[in-house]
Amino acid sequence: MTTLLDERPGFLLLEDGALFRGRLAAPIKAPAVAEVVFTTNMSGYQEVFTDPSFRGQIVVMTAPMIGNYGVNVEDPESGRPQINGIIVKELSRAYSNWRASGSLYDYLVNSQVPILTDVDTRRLTRHLRTVGVLRGVLAAGAEIGKEALAALDACPPMAGLDLASVVTTETTYEWSAGAHGRPHIVAFDYGIKRNIMRLFEERGCRVTVVPSQATAEDVLALRPDGIFLSNGPGDPEAVEYAPAVIRQLAERRIPIFGICLGHQLLGLTFGGRTTKLPYGHRGGNHPVKELASGKVLITSQNHGFAVEGGTEGIPGAPDLEVTHVNLNDGTIEGLRHKSLPIFAVQYHPEAAPGPHDARALFDDFMTAVGA
Repeated sequence: MTTLLDERPGFLLLEDGALFRGRLAAPIKAPAVAEVVFTTNMSGYQEVFTDPSFRGQIVVMTAPMIGNYGVNVEDPESGRPQINGIIVKELSRAYSNWRASGSLYDYLVNSQVPILTDVDTRRLTRHLRTVGVLRGVLAAGAEIGKEALAALDACPPMAGLDLASVVTTETTYEWSAGAHGRPHIVAFDYGIKRNIMRLFEERGCRVTVVPSQATAEDVLALRPDGIFLSNGPGDPEAVEYAPAVIRQLAERRIPIFGICLGHQLLGLTFGGRTTKLPYGHRGGNHPVKELASGKVLITSQNHGFAVEGGTEGIPGAPDLEVTHVNLNDGTIEGLRHKSLPIFAVQYHPEAAPGPHDARALFDDFMTAVGA
């Protein structure tokens, strides 16, 4: 096992020239480049690192120390870490938890995820909040070399990237193969988290997961009682193949429930637009107001884009009404079709990690599908 004495100098260089020095917790073969974002989760790092919505990003952990409870085999949100790298103040090599099956350090090293430690993550987070998320390069050494600069220059911006087609399943599969009755939910995998499927399974659903580019004919052949549009990474407007399929399915009046990217795609399907947020919403403490009741939910979120509009409505989408708004910046957090059984939220009611305030939305969907 690598010891602290084996750590080497490393750095994060942002595209605006800001430089943050630290130490590499493990050797890396080449500079890692990606959009650099931060999350305010205090725990749940294993779920964060395996969430496909973080694909194509280097994640800054604002919690000062991570790794102290290790990792386990039950909590991953996908089959492997999805991030391009992590930046932390302190990574604990020691861990203690009755559910742990190993250390976070070993898990990341075995997955070849670069880890930059001893970084002033408070200063880095304040910088990203001030200027917005930026592309960055994470590399070894005390000096900035040509290889790191070339890698950063070649890194594409997140806007315009269809990453849903990168993280999606290649083939259709059943999550809960033992449940052969109803309701039967067909879930589009734009980067689906496993806890979403666990919650459907808890409610007795049979879940069939289809690739992001599945056609309406593919889905209808499965005879779904309800359709789920999952979370996922990248720019929603780059997922150009999705809105036409969603509209075809909506016209059949099949209940549809969307989360995160699924929420954004529904907005686009019915005429809305999306915009890139300055630094996104990532963490487990985001306040959202339900407009009908005035109730405030504390929610888990992970997104860098949002549907344009506000409490007054969604420009270009007269058939949609806004149901939830973010109390920090007023962005749209929920929408509903005025005549069809369709609704969606921008936040993550399945949490993992995060609060469970909004899990009742899964029960609302069960009601819609007649369960």
